Amino acid sequence: MLLSAWVRPGGIEAVSNSRVLSFTKAASDRFFGLAAVDLDRPVQAARAIEKAVKEDGFVGVRIMPWLWDRPPTHETYYPIYLKCVELGVPLCTQVGHTGPARPSDTGRPIPYIDRVALHFPELRIVCGHIGHPWLNEMMSVMWKHDNIYLDTSAYLPKMYGKDLLAYMCSKSGSKKVMFGTNFPQLDLKKCMQQVHELGLPSEIKDRFLTTNAQRVFNLPQRRLAEDRGQSKL
Repeated sequence: MLLSAWVRPGGIEAVSNSRVLSFTKAASDRFFGLAAVDLDRPVQAARAIEKAVKEDGFVGVRIMPWLWDRPPTHETYYPIYLKCVELGVPLCTQVGHTGPARPSDTGRPIPYIDRVALHFPELRIVCGHIGHPWLNEMMSVMWKHDNIYLDTSAYLPKMYGKDLLAYMCSKSGSKKVMFGTNFPQLDLKKCMQQVHELGLPSEIKDRFLTTNAQRVFNLPQRRLAEDRGQSKL
């Protein structure tokens, strides 16, 4: 299970890296951390990422573009992307419209995710929140780039829609999509129940809940109990 820190503009730590670390230390076989950094201080952010990964065992970095009103192609992201490539950890971002009353255009897969993937082909990018209303763009970007992935956080499984489910069951799409909740927005138990009700083939469901996240985030390669699927909270 992935637990994410959350930093707002001004360096405000809504959920600090140290808070996440307290959980990952307490249950290192179950919880894995995603670091958050101050986008206004990209050099310091790169140093913070190195500490989080090398010293504290974090497995990725998460930045929400809409918080900063900056698309993923803005130059302040680039030291962070380079550090993620250097350390071999994924960068998690958000695509699609925003829940809060903030501009949504920073969440367009095309041109933003597409351009970053072209500039950083070694950077694994995990796009959260499905990408609605630009899901078709999101799926085409995943088809185009080997290093682009999607998580379903903030959407109940019954709301995934037939197009995403068909993509998840395709040869390439089955390796691209990961389960997420955005807890506490969504309840993990309720989401898991709805996943079972989707009627996915067992191999597809296993990839969606577990093995895709294990591969993308370099998590321990062991079979997890189904009710502990790798959900990004």
